[in-house]
Amino acid sequence: MRLTKLEHAALVIDDSGDRLFIDPGKFTTPITEAQGAVAVVVTHEHDDHWTPAQLDRIREQSPDVRILGPAGVVAAAAGSGIAVEQVAPGDEVAVGPFRLRFFGGRHAVIHRSIPVVDNVGVLVNDALYYAGDSFAVPDGVAVDVLAAPAGAPWMKISEAMDYVEQVAPRRAFSTHEMVLSRAGKDLSHARLAWATAQGGGEYLALEPGDTIDF
Repeated sequence: MRLTKLEHAALVIDDSGDRLFIDPGKFTTPITEAQGAVAVVVTHEHDDHWTPAQLDRIREQSPDVRILGPAGVVAAAAGSGIAVEQVAPGDEVAVGPFRLRFFGGRHAVIHRSIPVVDNVGVLVNDALYYAGDSFAVPDGVAVDVLAAPAGAPWMKISEAMDYVEQVAPRRAFSTHEMVLSRAGKDLSHARLAWATAQGGGEYLALEPGDTIDF
């Protein structure tokens, strides 16, 4: 399988032409290559992780694509006429070559004045893990590749470092970074690289368009 990092929180995983998209939102360049998409996972309802326009672009090229997300996403997407299959922590779904397991349940707290929404982390083929906007750990899983958050209103870099140390992945790269300047991205790369090394892992400073195989 090949993972391509897109801007911000978006990822696409390709397995022999079958594609899985994760969190194509408003900070991600419009999706124009979506042939072969079998599934889209939306971790939560915030629009930096999905927009109706992004999902429509994918559906136009892959009409049979399945869209999966927690209850909050189901409700939000229904207003745009988009059907989303509801998933929750503990669920397991097989779509094409992709085995998806879901963890977590709630978005990290941003501020007491802002509602906490549903959020799921997703583990792909027991190898790639992305927690959405949370620090949910997939207990009992030896993570090969971890998508680690670099910057957001709901986190500070020390929390992300602690999270990476806890998961102890074999490889890690940063996501959720479009809210950062170039200097901020470089700082996060350095801090997350340190945290990854504590567990003997390798940190990959991926930029949008970069790929890794797993």
